[in-house]
Amino acid sequence: YTWTIFQSIEYQGEQDQIKLHNFFNALLRHVEHDAASDLVAALSPRQTPTHGDSMLRSSVFADACVDEIPVESGYRGPRLVFPLTVDSIHTLVAAFKNKRRTGHPQALHVRYVCQLLREAVKELQKRPIINQVSCSISGQVTVCGDLHGKLDDLLTILYKNGLPSAENPYIFNGDFVDRGKKSLEVLLLLLAMQLVWPNEVYLNRGNHEDLVMNARYGFCKEISKKFKGAHGPRVLSMIEEVYRYLPMASLIEGTAFVVHGGISDNIDLQKLALVDRSKYVSVLRVPMIEDQMEACDLDLASITTEDTTGEAPVGKMAELAEEWKMILDLLWSDPQSSAGCEPNTFRGGGAYFGPDVTKKFLAKHNLRFLIRSHECKTEGYEITHDGMCVTIFSASNYYEEGSNRGAYMKLQGRPLEPHYVQYTAASKNKQMTLRERVGRMELSAINELRCQIQASRTPLLNAFQEADPNGTGNVTVAKWVEVMEKYSELKLPWRVLKDKLVKSDCKTGMVDYNSTFRSDSKTSGQDRGPSLVETLYRHKSSLEAIFRLIDKDNSGSITLDEFKDACGLLERHVHLPPEQIADLAASMDINKDGMIDFNEFLECFRIVESGFNHDESDEEEDWG
Repeated sequence: YTWTIFQSIEYQGEQDQIKLHNFFNALLRHVEHDAASDLVAALSPRQTPTHGDSMLRSSVFADACVDEIPVESGYRGPRLVFPLTVDSIHTLVAAFKNKRRTGHPQALHVRYVCQLLREAVKELQKRPIINQVSCSISGQVTVCGDLHGKLDDLLTILYKNGLPSAENPYIFNGDFVDRGKKSLEVLLLLLAMQLVWPNEVYLNRGNHEDLVMNARYGFCKEISKKFKGAHGPRVLSMIEEVYRYLPMASLIEGTAFVVHGGISDNIDLQKLALVDRSKYVSVLRVPMIEDQMEACDLDLASITTEDTTGEAPVGKMAELAEEWKMILDLLWSDPQSSAGCEPNTFRGGGAYFGPDVTKKFLAKHNLRFLIRSHECKTEGYEITHDGMCVTIFSASNYYEEGSNRGAYMKLQGRPLEPHYVQYTAASKNKQMTLRERVGRMELSAINELRCQIQASRTPLLNAFQEADPNGTGNVTVAKWVEVMEKYSELKLPWRVLKDKLVKSDCKTGMVDYNSTFRSDSKTSGQDRGPSLVETLYRHKSSLEAIFRLIDKDNSGSITLDEFKDACGLLERHVHLPPEQIADLAASMDINKDGMIDFNEFLECFRIVESGFNHDESDEEEDWG
């Protein structure tokens, strides 16, 4: 059950993020076109560009803009010279691995970061949307799954399997960033390896190579901490260009299709080969096309459900909707054991595809395996669909210390046959016994679950009280399970979890439902009604995502005028009192420095709790 708790909470977060952006897309569809452009500017991590912005976007990579960034005389980190060499890779690995031990204030100067990103985009622009991987010389290829900012796992893979070479090619299958605290290091090292070994290193885009996801899951925050002032927005803009040109999949000749999420009955590789991937700045937002206002008639919700009650898009918009759904399915889908293909309601995007869909796809393209990632597996890999579908996940200890092993897949021989290598990255808790690791993971999962239960306290308590008209404070086990299933929004084995979460009478079997809301630290006032604190705490992750969307330059703070403008636009369409908006904007600036940071944003609603940033006990170095 511990694993199920972690996974259910993770997928609910992804579902919330998609719902959040569905809301903004729906809002855009119900306002006038001139107001829509203003809303896009106010509520996007990047202003949605059109082809008219191509000169502006290319200026991000102007040689003078990057090459003239001064390197301070006191800088003691590595100095990159382009084109990169194998020695450059060793230098980067040493810097990223040892920066705490050596006391370097910067792992890599922002000038070299920007130069590396610029060269990476040039290389990626040369590549097709589907990488064509040949093993005729090497006789093998290694496929790695999600890394999620886990630098130790990437270094473990390179140590065990060796650096890339003509005899040792690699495919890295997306989700390089987010969640882990070394996302930038992982991304830069992968891009550097592709520059040194362009014919031996292949990168696929994952669903987290997307600033919309990065705003919620940590990468934007990591960049804002590592680069101060104007450097943070500059680096994020260049990373976004990297995302735009990452291929969507890799094809290992005659053997396997490698893609981050999966497939659906909507996937057509001939059509995919013709797609201009650069217009998908974010897979969760309307693709960048010439007539952006016409494209606003599309939204994510309309292409991820089977609802046919609305007007279906026609002409070019119908083609764009089909193409957009295909890209979304590639990055967000999951396999299922039953036949057929249906919307992925658990994540909120992509599809569930059955073994029949996999078999038909592989037969059509004369392939043997579908290799995908996207899902954490306890052993680091999983084989499904009668051996045709393989899931590879390379981030060990993903949920908690000891929660899972990482793995990579080696296809070797003639014909290529799969082999799996498992590992667990070294950690400071390496000496823990198996029982200690299991106990720690279980405790962490239960604590996470209690936070989710507290966030849904009001609807749960109302339902319990409705089932207890006499006010005894007790309900049957069956009723407790029924309420938890209906109102927690988490698909969990509540009957199994009961003894871990609530008190019950061993004689009558009745459950004390008020104990559902207890925590390790004793709490009181269990009968209080709903509050603003509770409501906003429940949506804390969404609030942070909204804050970072309004924070257009990703500087980590927004000006009072920016906040007023964004709220003012919303006020015209959702009827917020303008005088309250003005007062709120002024009150948010607690330290009166003319800027609103995220803690100030939360503090105005009284939901900042002590230890809110305790998950960042590892302080990030200032990179520049």
